Amino acid sequence: MKDFILKGVALATMAVGGALAAPQVQAEDFNVTIVAGHPPVFRWVKHASQTFIPAVEAALEGTGHSITWSEQYGGSLAKVGDELEAVEAGLAEVGLVSSLFDPAKLSPQNVTYFTPFVSSDSTLVSGWMDELQATNDDMRAAWEENGLEYLGGGIGIDDYLLMTTFPVESIDDLDGHKIAAPGPAVNWLEGTGAVGVSGNLTLYYNEIKTGVYDGVIVFASAALPGKLHEVAPYITKVGFGAQYAGGLAANKDWYDSLPEVVQDALKAGAKADAEAYQKDLDASVTMFLSMMEEQGATITEVDPAFREEWASGMNNVAQDWAARLDSEGKNGSAVLKSYMDTMRAAGAEPVRDWDRE
Repeated sequence: MKDFILKGVALATMAVGGALAAPQVQAEDFNVTIVAGHPPVFRWVKHASQTFIPAVEAALEGTGHSITWSEQYGGSLAKVGDELEAVEAGLAEVGLVSSLFDPAKLSPQNVTYFTPFVSSDSTLVSGWMDELQATNDDMRAAWEENGLEYLGGGIGIDDYLLMTTFPVESIDDLDGHKIAAPGPAVNWLEGTGAVGVSGNLTLYYNEIKTGVYDGVIVFASAALPGKLHEVAPYITKVGFGAQYAGGLAANKDWYDSLPEVVQDALKAGAKADAEAYQKDLDASVTMFLSMMEEQGATITEVDPAFREEWASGMNNVAQDWAARLDSEGKNGSAVLKSYMDTMRAAGAEPVRDWDRE
């Protein structure tokens, strides 16, 4: 009996000692602010709320960890183009970072905006660009140099259109008109005679209505929610192409401090976000164009000769962009070639082979 008791004590002692020695997993609730400069009326912000957050929470089920979210959209914490700085400074832990509006800090990410007329397939463009953020050293370095960890959720943009207050039957019709475009897309107006003005979706409606702009370069999936057809009813399908405009990113110091299971949940949420967003986008574009037409817009599509005339009239902005990045040690020429090769291999037929001139 004595031996049995002693053995029991020994086993209990071993069990306690083992428990003390085992790593302790501390369940924790994390307070996370997510920021976007655009309001939820735009699809990528809507899916941050309706897809990304629920997907992260689903991935955390059973882990003992949870997140309490504070959603700050529509300029409540950061304006369009200031999301990177807000996340970098720790004002928000996660942001929908618009690389389009940070062309200096996220220059490699803007390759699509310097290569118009390549592909109208936004799923192809955004999917490849999403992958490139993780596999390309220059892409990854651009995020990390700004204190960010790229999560995913690439914001694919459907084929850009020209929306104007006047009909466009030839490129000459643009001469002297002020046309707004986002970030590097202003370069697309070179050679047309139009006056390019930098702008963004939060400004377009009022600026057109008050006569500041005579038109904008924009995409259908944002034009309808933004009611742009009410003030710029002439829609010209030029075929500028689909684009990549950024994605979900986290403050890197904060991200690195998280348990691995929480890191994994954030990236799983971003992947789910990208898939749901793109499916939603693909289903909406044709419908949105039809709705704008039903509400009074006039839609025309240019012929290949018009498209080729526009593309050939531009300077090779892609080569200029790549050379500038090369001079900064960012391998812009390699990024440009890789992007163009991938698009051609996937079946794209660029109007202009920007990398081969």
